[in-house]
Amino acid sequence: MPQKSISDLALQYFQAHPNEDLEHGPVVDWVEKRYVRLGGTKPRDPWRAIRKLHQEGKLIKVRKGVYRYDPKYVRKVKLFDFPPDVKEEIFRRDNHRCIVCNRGTEDGVEICADHKIPKDKGGPPTLDNGQTLCAEHNLLKKNYSQTALGKKFVTKIYQDAVVAGDEQVIRFCKDIFYDRHGINSHIARPNGE
Repeated sequence: MPQKSISDLALQYFQAHPNEDLEHGPVVDWVEKRYVRLGGTKPRDPWRAIRKLHQEGKLIKVRKGVYRYDPKYVRKVKLFDFPPDVKEEIFRRDNHRCIVCNRGTEDGVEICADHKIPKDKGGPPTLDNGQTLCAEHNLLKKNYSQTALGKKFVTKIYQDAVVAGDEQVIRFCKDIFYDRHGINSHIARPNGE
């Protein structure tokens, strides 16, 4: 087991390059090499460690996949995970199954208690803000709110339908997503972004 965590290594890299806009790819590559050298195993999800450093207030997100370490910016952000009793209540309410694919632990998948409004966007650790996702759908959701993620999915379905010339799906997407509800551009997140 390495003496440094994945997050420690990622932060070390950013600190060695202060005030530079760094794409996460080269950082991930460097972290993986160092982690293997220290512990002999490949690290799991270094890009998540980078995102968590941003969520904790240690990195500035410049744009998608690009972060900056500014020693003057570092701030302490309080992130609230679900307490164990709330997490279990979320699972119980959702029948211990992913709300997207309906798979659960008995299907051999890991389930996660996910914040509908991400915790770094002010999402509280409450039952109302929680949902059960399998590990796969939790990874896909990333840090999107439900609304932003829904828009991403429907936009992709619409684009695929246009390419395929599927008029029925095109009409469905336009009706549900654009025309009926008047949503034709950006859907604001609950925090106003």
